[in-house]
Amino acid sequence: MSRVGKAPIPLPQGVEVEIKGDILKVKGPLGILKRSIHAGLQVEEKEGKLHIRCTSDTKFYRSLHGLTRTLVANMVEGVSRGFEKVLQIIGVGYKADLIGRKLNFQLGYCHPILFEPPEGINLEVQLMARAGREDVVETITVKGIDKELVGQIAAKLRSFQPPDPYKGKGIRYKGEKVRRKAGKTAA
Repeated sequence: MSRVGKAPIPLPQGVEVEIKGDILKVKGPLGILKRSIHAGLQVEEKEGKLHIRCTSDTKFYRSLHGLTRTLVANMVEGVSRGFEKVLQIIGVGYKADLIGRKLNFQLGYCHPILFEPPEGINLEVQLMARAGREDVVETITVKGIDKELVGQIAAKLRSFQPPDPYKGKGIRYKGEKVRRKAGKTAA
């Protein structure tokens, strides 16, 4: 049995859980999330806590036990508190603006990049500070209730201009360490 899977998931105040067959629906103050639970696993609500039970002891179901518990715990946390990822844009001339719901990037290409987030994702852009001599740091905050979707959108935004190992400019996660390479040395 999985140690992670055996741990109960506490339900915060205001979070309701509805189980219909293999569909789990979690409703909270920030929204509603649904997920299909594998047939070999059971979700039970007892005394304000969710318990994930594994019906078989095969390797496949044991591997799903901890994963399912973590996914359900992320659903509960998402509808009660939400998730966010913060990205930084570092570089001269690199900037991002919100036009309605669309994010407009200027990243050194000959064309702007327009990105429209899916439903359930909110984006915020703000000017943070100066990082060096002329570098302006802008932050993009990706917020939502679905942890997987927030991470996926943040990775997509980062992929538009990943950090350069020589100059360090580009889009990176807040707190991400970029390994810098030494450039050519003069003779």
